Amino acid sequence: MRLLHTMLRVGDLDRSIAFYTDVLGMKLLRKHDNEQYEYTLAFVGYADETEQAVIELTYNWGTKEYDLGTGFGHIAIGFDDIYATCEAIRANSGNITREPGPVKGGTTEIAFVEDPDGYKIEMIQNKSASQGLQG
Repeated sequence: MRLLHTMLRVGDLDRSIAFYTDVLGMKLLRKHDNEQYEYTLAFVGYADETEQAVIELTYNWGTKEYDLGTGFGHIAIGFDDIYATCEAIRANSGNITREPGPVKGGTTEIAFVEDPDGYKIEMIQNKSASQGLQG
């Protein structure tokens, strides 16, 4: 068994695809319109779905925004250099909500960015990504 994907509902599919591909460097893997039920699915990721988990962006036609609620936390992605990544995101008008640096009370280096719909994405320095947040 393995994790397949995480689904996020988005208010502007083109804007979201641009963020995940142009700003975070993912690839648009596939996209499908369902005219009968009025929604579009777009799958983005760093590798093919047969190799690793991806993100499913779901656009329900006519819905421009969602209440994110308090239950969802964030998506975490490992990067080789979160400092350079944050600079590149900032240069692409991305919203860095937590500057890169050690986690409070620990040594794991993290940063946070917000996607166009307000979803939080934690960026973790790859050298410590599989260790969890370490003190």
